Amino acid sequence: MSDWISLRGLALLVAANSAPVIVAWIAGSRVNWPLDGGKMMRDGRQVLGAHKTWRGLAAAVLLAGGVALALGLSFGAGAAFGVAAMLGDALSSFVKRRLDCKPGTWIPGLDQLPEAALPLGLGYGFLGLNAASFAGTLLAFSALDLIASRTLGSSRRHNRPG
Repeated sequence: MSDWISLRGLALLVAANSAPVIVAWIAGSRVNWPLDGGKMMRDGRQVLGAHKTWRGLAAAVLLAGGVALALGLSFGAGAAFGVAAMLGDALSSFVKRRLDCKPGTWIPGLDQLPEAALPLGLGYGFLGLNAASFAGTLLAFSALDLIASRTLGSSRRHNRPG
């Protein structure tokens, strides 16, 4: 399995992408400042939406950095991984706003691939990935995220902060 899936990469993906959800459950609406500052595009829609927050970004950076340390990697590598995961997540939100989807709308594929592919691309070298382990880890994370979204129901799909 480790030839096809990077367990370190998968652990970092789960940490980075779960951190905003966990911190939202703990903090509620406190320190919930949107990354885009509430700015609107010319199309009249918010750039990213209220679910993409500075709090979620900080949580992803800190948790991914901590998990990286536990895995024998540098905190900086994990923190950069967390930033890349949140950039991918923000890209998904940007696309969904342009498609006129309501904030929190869940779109399988679009909600998994950018937030996994960007950090895995960044971590390709320090995680020792090859094409097969990159693809396998991407698919494993996507499957786990889809299962979590189904299992946790609307609390993850429709109120997913980050």
